[in-house]
Amino acid sequence: MDQSSTKQETGSSYFIQKHSPVIRIWHWLTFIIITSIIVTVLLNSTIMNQRDNIKVVQNVLKSKEVTVTDDQAFAVTREYEDKLWGVHKILGYAVAILLLSRILLELVQPSDEKLSSRIKDAMGLKKKNDNNKKEYIHYLRVKLGYLLFYLLLLCMALTGLGLAFGRDFGFSRGLHDTIKEIHSLGQYCMYAFVFIHLCGVIVADIKNSKGIVSGMIHGN
Repeated sequence: MDQSSTKQETGSSYFIQKHSPVIRIWHWLTFIIITSIIVTVLLNSTIMNQRDNIKVVQNVLKSKEVTVTDDQAFAVTREYEDKLWGVHKILGYAVAILLLSRILLELVQPSDEKLSSRIKDAMGLKKKNDNNKKEYIHYLRVKLGYLLFYLLLLCMALTGLGLAFGRDFGFSRGLHDTIKEIHSLGQYCMYAFVFIHLCGVIVADIKNSKGIVSGMIHGN
């Protein structure tokens, strides 16, 4: 039974789909890791920003009757920021592992649960001309959005690994800076995707796709 006939018989949305336990685990692990990465970036750019905390260190030490220069205070603040970036790097390795595992899952999971199959089905649905035409188009856009997300994740993983091991492979300063710019730009695209995805899922669950969130949690 194809996806279209299932929808017609049940009256449910095309977005209410079966997800295997391993995919659901992968989804929530990825959500946790990406959220943690975003938190480390936000912390390092706000309350842990090394230059903003120079005066904080100096004032605290001054209250203890100890005077330090800007360079000395900067060394202290940089140490804490580096520790947080260390956590960020470990989380980045986790993303690379998750991405690799997702590629493997795409190869071994049942055909009807593969992203490639669902995109193919969505493209077939889009060709139909009936009252559900708008939903077909929206469904295809969402599936293509997931594909774009995986490509973005691949870009972030590769550029992150490039920043982590670039010196070991003899990357030039110019190449390192280019990779860093791509990685920084990618993070804003990631923020946008996460925000749009969360909003879209919440709206869908409230309106015509009730159960889409619980389905990703326990599979029912």
